[in-house]
Amino acid sequence: MKQYPANPLTRLDYPDVDVIRVDDTYYMVSTTMYFMPGCEILRSYDLVHWEHAAYVYDRLDSTPRQTLDDGAIYGQGMWAASLRHHNGKFYVCFVANDTHRTYLYTADSIDGPWTKQYIEGFYHDCSLFFEEDGRVFIIYGGRQIHLTELKTDLSAPLPGGIDRIIVTDPWKHNLGYEGSHFYKINGKYYLTLIHSLETRWMRTEACYVSDSLDGEFTGGEALCHDMNYCGQGVAQGGIVDTPDGDWFAVLFQDRGAVGRIPILVPVHWENDMPVFGVNGEVPEDISVKSTRPEHEYEPLVCSDDFRTASDDRRLYGTFGLKSAWQFNHEPDLSLVTVDREKGQFRIRTDHVADDVTKAKNTLTQRMAWPGCSGEVTVDASSLNEGDYAGLCALQSCYGFAAVTKRDGQNVIVMVSAQPDGREITVTECAALPTAADTVKFRIDADFDHMKDEARFFYDDGNGWCQIGGVHKMHYRLDHFTGYRFALFAYSTVQAGGEAAFSDFVYRAE
Repeated sequence: MKQYPANPLTRLDYPDVDVIRVDDTYYMVSTTMYFMPGCEILRSYDLVHWEHAAYVYDRLDSTPRQTLDDGAIYGQGMWAASLRHHNGKFYVCFVANDTHRTYLYTADSIDGPWTKQYIEGFYHDCSLFFEEDGRVFIIYGGRQIHLTELKTDLSAPLPGGIDRIIVTDPWKHNLGYEGSHFYKINGKYYLTLIHSLETRWMRTEACYVSDSLDGEFTGGEALCHDMNYCGQGVAQGGIVDTPDGDWFAVLFQDRGAVGRIPILVPVHWENDMPVFGVNGEVPEDISVKSTRPEHEYEPLVCSDDFRTASDDRRLYGTFGLKSAWQFNHEPDLSLVTVDREKGQFRIRTDHVADDVTKAKNTLTQRMAWPGCSGEVTVDASSLNEGDYAGLCALQSCYGFAAVTKRDGQNVIVMVSAQPDGREITVTECAALPTAADTVKFRIDADFDHMKDEARFFYDDGNGWCQIGGVHKMHYRLDHFTGYRFALFAYSTVQAGGEAAFSDFVYRAE
């Protein structure tokens, strides 16, 4: 695999990041929206290399939309979490835009178990803040940023407590201030935010400071740089210090269809204000001292033969699959089996769907920048008439290669969904009959400098062949996530068909 500079971190879709340090360990949380298990926390000892640490929940509220029983929560779900560690306890706070509720999870260890409660009210892009005197605050909002004091049990706003607007974005542009991150450092209060340039779309980072919670917050733009990457700014995230007293920010940058990727930014202090970057720019390569230089990191994406199992929840998540896997929406485990002896992940359908985005139990992994490929073998012998099973590049403008059953015969197809004004048009680009019940599929994805192209291949026993043309990938806000490899099966005529997936191979550039 090619060696890259430190930036971008992970090379995967981890947006809206927050970062903390507990002793010698850094933790990072990001938005996972409608994927389950959700609210993934990563771990690092040098801020450059990251591995999976935990999922905060396996299911959120199990609403009919979260389970794909009555609609979907694309572009919604868990959003922009705040991660804190206070008095020996971990706190994760976030909103879900489908339920319009604010969630608080707590645990004594990053491994859990995590206890769930709700905070009365809805606090967009919130940041928790614990004052030394025991008071607790939540900072949140869009364009107008609020500071609200909470009850000590964090259940609701404190009657008579502080409740004020501390910053208002005066500009009229596409994105007003949001993405609050709030800190007390050396006796002063700091608020970092994201918004866009007034003259054109480009994310920028802002910072404000006050001597007190009741005082005026002053500041402004703190970073406006695109790393020479397609005019896409670096912004929104947390700041953290190292054990040696150095400071860094972990922000994110839009990288096209692959998603929004974390970026490590050096920070130093001048006149009690954080200065982001080096001479106003974000370097690609950054040297950070590791607190555990001997540590070997587990990959965030991986191949899987579906043969191995473990009770280690960190490595095998909450559903018994490797932690790199997440289901698209909450799964129905009664329809899923994993045959470790045969090395098969099996999906049985229980409803009729007209689209892959409505398929239950679709299993996903993030795609990687600047390019990657995914490959899987599909056993289609138990498909019913009208069923589809295959490998998808998943977003609202998806593309997939699959086996479908037509007039009792297996047919290999390539399907592409593309924007058509405000709508999406789905086109079957190729259809090839096959006598094989077992077919391999592969997707090659190229995201370099937002090329955002995918190509699809099949092998039904005669070697690899491309099927269909080039599929253009689009990052769209109706899903609001980067593209993923997805193993799927769904029925269009009669429920009850089954597909088996084996030998998933992931290759990243």
